[in-house]
Amino acid sequence: MTLEDALAALRAAAEPGRAEGMAAYHKVPRDYIGLRNPEIDRLTKDWRGQLDVDARVALADQLWQTDIFEARLAAAKLLTKARIRPDESVWQLICSWLDDLDSWAIADHAMMAGQKRLVADPSRIEEVETWTTSDSHWTRRAAMVITLPYTKQNHPKPEELAIRIRVLEWAAAYLRDDDWFIQKSVAWWLRDLSKHDPERVEYFLSNHARHMKPFARKEAAKYL
Repeated sequence: MTLEDALAALRAAAEPGRAEGMAAYHKVPRDYIGLRNPEIDRLTKDWRGQLDVDARVALADQLWQTDIFEARLAAAKLLTKARIRPDESVWQLICSWLDDLDSWAIADHAMMAGQKRLVADPSRIEEVETWTTSDSHWTRRAAMVITLPYTKQNHPKPEELAIRIRVLEWAAAYLRDDDWFIQKSVAWWLRDLSKHDPERVEYFLSNHARHMKPFARKEAAKYL
């Protein structure tokens, strides 16, 4: 599978006229092919079956470098799989994308791939913590998105609970930032956590809600 083969497959699945609407919606100047997400899922699932880890990493890197919207989503989806061994090259490639993040859709797909690698090796939380002091709000936001799996447990293991508490400390510090994307990332994390640990979210809000934008408070408390 070459880059040219992958781009040809993406373009062959495009819907006429869709690219223009996507460009207007996402408002980030780059090329858009005009694919629906399920089509990218279908293609990348097939590619994952054909390629070993090294080949997947190489193709994902090449797709990302094109800066085409659907190619970047495909790059992330190529690496979104729970079981990848060895996975250090996958983790390093995902981390290398941080400086390029400029779109919530691309950032979310990249961090969904990252979530699998963080869960596979929770010690990577140390590196993720360095993201929280970045000058880029996209990188700071990525720290919240990549740790979303730690909102999902009703009965977290000690190491999972430790990460949950750690991220909540980041969230409290983030609320000093009025940036919409940062406030939204905290609200998203709290909203998801409230389904499994409502008492901890209520405690957080009782101490920090005054620093949250109204939309963020509402989002965080949606399921309480």
